[in-house]
Amino acid sequence: MGELLKILSPYDGHLIREMEMHGVGEIEDALATAHQLAQHRDRGIPTPRRIEILEKTAALVEERREDFARQAAEEGGKPLIDSRVELGRAVQGIREAARSVGQVAGREIPMNLNPASAHRMAFTFREPMGVVAAISAFNHPFNLIVHQVIPAVAVGCPVIVKPARTTPISCHNLLSCLYEAGLPREWCQMVLCESKLAEKLATDRRVAFLTFIGSAEVGWKLRSRLAPGARCALEHGGSAPVIVLEDADYEAALPALAKGGFYHAGQVCVSVQRIYVHESISESFTEGLVKIARTLVVGDPTAETTEIGPLISKAEVNRVHSWVQEARDKGGKVLTGGNPIGTTCYEPTVILNPPDHAKISCDEIFGPVIAVYTFKERVEAIRRANAVPFSFQAAVWTQNLDAALDTVRRLEASAVMVNDHTAFRVDWMPFGGRKYSGLGVGGILPAMMEMTEEKLMVIKSDLI
Repeated sequence: MGELLKILSPYDGHLIREMEMHGVGEIEDALATAHQLAQHRDRGIPTPRRIEILEKTAALVEERREDFARQAAEEGGKPLIDSRVELGRAVQGIREAARSVGQVAGREIPMNLNPASAHRMAFTFREPMGVVAAISAFNHPFNLIVHQVIPAVAVGCPVIVKPARTTPISCHNLLSCLYEAGLPREWCQMVLCESKLAEKLATDRRVAFLTFIGSAEVGWKLRSRLAPGARCALEHGGSAPVIVLEDADYEAALPALAKGGFYHAGQVCVSVQRIYVHESISESFTEGLVKIARTLVVGDPTAETTEIGPLISKAEVNRVHSWVQEARDKGGKVLTGGNPIGTTCYEPTVILNPPDHAKISCDEIFGPVIAVYTFKERVEAIRRANAVPFSFQAAVWTQNLDAALDTVRRLEASAVMVNDHTAFRVDWMPFGGRKYSGLGVGGILPAMMEMTEEKLMVIKSDLI
């Protein structure tokens, strides 16, 4: 037996479970097994059987969703009320994959358009790329695994998944349901390992596709070391901006933006972080946001009443606090919060007008902190919103359709919400960052397309 990993509660540090870590030998065995499956496509699981397995998996997860939600809350720190939502989304995502298999299809290529193409018929079809390596993050411990593993299963790619070491129980729970639903274990293998071995997994020449969710520093490094021909989808963080114009219904905006910023203690890649508010409504807006922040219940993520749980580690609490202190020292006004709660939680914090060169204005804080900036001109607010290396989801609040459309056009983002918060997502929509925030497209069907490749067949016959 290898080294045992202790999975500890991020809230109070109690031991939840011990799980065996994997070493070089186990990584090599997993790769060899997956590669053999990919090389012999005649041994693949027939499409109707894959659909059946996914449908059974969804039913099993739905049946156990309360237990799985409680375990996800305990290991990851997301409050139970939100972990239940995550498990509901997971069930929907698995069913979406089963429904989407038929959409992974080819197309007809026109022929007989000139003498060179005469007497020919051409069409494409899509086939699985090969071995998928999935490296995941802690913040949505069940549903992220769904988005990385289930598309691979759906299209017939053998997949090796490495969950975050802080939250492997949710990954184990999903894979247990897949196996019980009839998926042979060799088609979806979990490895629990150190970062260096995860890099070996991702960059092995037998891996055809890497799906990575985590820090930009690690993701871009892995991409630079992929084997020739391997493709990837990288999902990193953001520093999501919101622009609230003078005509916005800000009373309706406030609860949505507070939820989008403080949800899961801000540990969401598209969490509301920077809100640019027109100066004519800024005072009322900030007063309302502060009022909501002060009412939020912070504490044990497994308690029914908790709205904000812990950060994933004590080190993250210290980092977030140092960023808040820096923003304060450089002229930002802390309107509420600004202090740790014990060693694992942090107060929901609102900072007014920190300078644009402060870390909270430039980088992803990944904590329960919202910065509010006042502005006079909409175009200037857009310029400031774009002045970061991140480009993921953004939002604009206004009742003016022309202003909304123009702002959507000007904002550097892969998705812009109009009159909604930046963390909105449903599992069938395309999801992915630009610039430093990532590469490729997530979402159930988009991921299925990413994990397949198009093959062209041209038929020549005098009868055509």
